[in-house]
Amino acid sequence: MKKIILSSALLLSGIAFAQAPMKVAKSEVAMKYGNSITVDDLKEDLTILASDALEGRETGKRGQKMAAAFIESTFRDLGLQPVVKNGNKMSYFQEVELVATKPGNIYVKIGEETLKNMEDGVVYSGTGQDTPEIPIDIVFGGEGSEAELASLDLENKGLVIVQSDRIKTRSASKYAYEKGAKMIFVVNQSSDEKYDEYLEKYTHYLTNERLGLASEESSSATGNFYIKPSVAEKLTKTSMEKLLKANENFASGKTNAFTKIKGNKVSFKLGVEKREVLSENVLGYLEGTDLKDEVIIITAHYDHVGVNDGKVYNGADDDGSGTVGLLEIAEAFSLAKAEGHGPRRSILFMPVTGEEKGLLGSAYYAEHPVFPFENTMVDLNIDMIGRIGNRNFETEDYVFLVGADKLSQELHDISEEVNSTYTNLHLDYTFNDQDHPERIYYRSDHWNFAKNNIPIIFYYNGSHVDYHKDTDTVDKIEFDLLKKRTELIFYTAWELANKEGKLTMNK
Repeated sequence: MKKIILSSALLLSGIAFAQAPMKVAKSEVAMKYGNSITVDDLKEDLTILASDALEGRETGKRGQKMAAAFIESTFRDLGLQPVVKNGNKMSYFQEVELVATKPGNIYVKIGEETLKNMEDGVVYSGTGQDTPEIPIDIVFGGEGSEAELASLDLENKGLVIVQSDRIKTRSASKYAYEKGAKMIFVVNQSSDEKYDEYLEKYTHYLTNERLGLASEESSSATGNFYIKPSVAEKLTKTSMEKLLKANENFASGKTNAFTKIKGNKVSFKLGVEKREVLSENVLGYLEGTDLKDEVIIITAHYDHVGVNDGKVYNGADDDGSGTVGLLEIAEAFSLAKAEGHGPRRSILFMPVTGEEKGLLGSAYYAEHPVFPFENTMVDLNIDMIGRIGNRNFETEDYVFLVGADKLSQELHDISEEVNSTYTNLHLDYTFNDQDHPERIYYRSDHWNFAKNNIPIIFYYNGSHVDYHKDTDTVDKIEFDLLKKRTELIFYTAWELANKEGKLTMNK
C-alpha cells in the first residue's frame, strides 16, 4: 500500500470536515412522494413478476421477456422516456448480445491415454472457442498464489495447482493466463473419492449451458480443468505426497521447489457448442431540471434462474423485491415531476438482465453506456431487500449496505444522514469489507459501475434458506420491511438528485 503524506493544513481541513459532517434537512415535499410507496403496490407488482406464469425469468427465455414487457409497460404508464436508439425510433430496451455455450468434444491426452471430459477424472469449466488439439508442457505452481507463480515460465504451458478455494482459483487462473498459460488444471479435492462426490453434486452445473457477452468471446481457453489427484500425478509425473511436500518447501523459503518438478507432455482439445441469445436491459429515463446532464442510475436485476426439474424458481426476493422497489421509486419521482417537483439531476431507472449469469446486463451497459460515465454521478443498486436474512444482530429493522465509502466518503455520509432523518433502519456494514469471504462487493450489478470509478451503494438483506430455491416465493416477503427499505433508497436518491455540487471523490 502506498503511503500518502499530507501537509498540516490538509490534515487540519480533514479534521474539520470530520467534525462537521453534512446534515440532511427533512423535506416535507420528499416525504409526500415517499409516502406514495405502499405495501399494496409492492405486493401487486411482485405477485406478477414472481408468478409461475413468468417461468422464473431466466435470461433470454420467454419468462424474462414477459417480465421485460411488464416493466416497459410500467415505465410507459409512468411517463418515463425511452432513451435507446433503435433505428429511427427510441426504445425502452437495450438489447444485450449474448452467446450460449455448452461442452462438446473435450478431452485431455497424456501420452497415448485420452481422458474424456466428465468421464475420466477431468472436468472442464469455462468458455472459449473450439480449439484444435493443443500440445503443452506441464508445470506445477503449488497453491497458485502470485508469489508461487511469479518465478515460473508459464508461456504456452499447462499449469497444475492444488487449490480448493474458488476465489483463489479464479485469481490464479487470471494471473496465469495473463502470463501466457494455455490451460489451468486444478486439484480441488483431497482424494479421488472426494472428487467423485464433487462431480456427482455439480454435474448439472458443469454440463449446463452458459451465457456470456458476445463481445467477450475468446479465441483461446479461458477456463480450468478440475482434475482428480491421480490425474495430477500423471500430469506432473509426481505423487501427490511429493506435490504437497513441494508446497511446504516453497513456503519455507525454497524458491526452486517447483522447478524441480518436470511434468509430462500433454495435449488438450476443447469442443464448444454455441448459439446466439438476445436479452434486454430496460431503461426508463426521467429528465432533470437545471442539472439534467448529470445522471443518477438506479439498478436492480429482474432475471432469475428459471425452471429446474419442473419446479419454477420464482425469485420473489432475488431479485423481484429489488425490481418492484425500483418501480415504486420510479413512480414516486414521476409523481413529483408531474406536480412540478422533479429532480434537478436526471434519473435512469434500469432493471438489468443476466445478473444470475455473471452480471451480464450491467456489464453490457458498462460497455455501451447510453449516458457518458463522466456524467454519471452514482449507481444505487438493489438486490434482495424483501426478506430477513442471515445476520448476527437482534433487530429485524435493518438493511446491509455495501460500497458507499469505497469511492466517495461523502456518499456514505449522505446515506447515513438520510437514514437518520427519514427511516432509522439499522444500517449494517458486515459485507462492506472488500475482502469479506462472501465477496459481496463484487457479486451484484453495482460492481460494473464501481470498477469504472462510479460511486455506488448496494442494498441487500443477506442470504436465507430459500436463496436460489423454488421456495423463494411471494408469501415469504416481509412487505412492511420491503417498503421501509425502498423508502430509504428513494430518500437517498432524492437527496443526491437535488444536492448542490457533485459528490466529492476519495483521494
